[in-house]
Amino acid sequence: MSAIAAFGGLTAAVAVGVACNSPPPPPPPPSPCATPEPFHSGQATHYTANGTGQCSFDRRVGRPLLVAAINGADYEKSARCGSCLVVVGPDEHEILVEIVDHCPGCKPGSLDLSRDAFALLAPLERGRIPIRWLPVPCDVEGPLTYHFKPGSNPSWAAIQIRNHRYPIAAVDARNDRGTFTSLSRASYNYFVGKALGAGPYTLRVTDSRGQTHVDTGVVGPDHAGSAQLPRCP
Repeated sequence: MSAIAAFGGLTAAVAVGVACNSPPPPPPPPSPCATPEPFHSGQATHYTANGTGQCSFDRRVGRPLLVAAINGADYEKSARCGSCLVVVGPDEHEILVEIVDHCPGCKPGSLDLSRDAFALLAPLERGRIPIRWLPVPCDVEGPLTYHFKPGSNPSWAAIQIRNHRYPIAAVDARNDRGTFTSLSRASYNYFVGKALGAGPYTLRVTDSRGQTHVDTGVVGPDHAGSAQLPRCP
């Protein structure tokens, strides 16, 4: 065997040895979906609802109107607005409601249900019933949508995210330098930015499960995004 052949064999052996001793590949990145919430417990009352309220959504027409106002502790400065809950009543009946308002007088864990929603769990005459509730993904169709508050302008803009599957945790806008800056969450369910310019805007939306989506070319007063944030497993 020539010296060159022997050297080549040694090189191959060393290469194999190096490969065998290489550290294992890194594990795949974790799923972006955060751990879901457990059940909450409280009491339910009822009120005459039309879909409007502290969450600044439009008036709704149609029956039944299955919406709710959530207690102050869980309202979280509008973080629950537009989210969906499965509510279980005293007889184990279940309903699905959307959060559209804030109930500052409700105790932690409690909900003020629309009359239509309450009536599916118990007679209205009962007035107050024990409940437990669990956040669930909303059964939405189509992409995220962006609604600009009237009066928004290049110096001040308030943007509301609508038609979302999970609660919205954050909205960021890309500036002229190409970096994202956070918009401030307002208690009336808008994300507010100053000096954003005339647009169109590039916005990054993060939901409560840690998933993100970026839309470009966003303009007011209403704009359909390019996609919906996915459903977590």
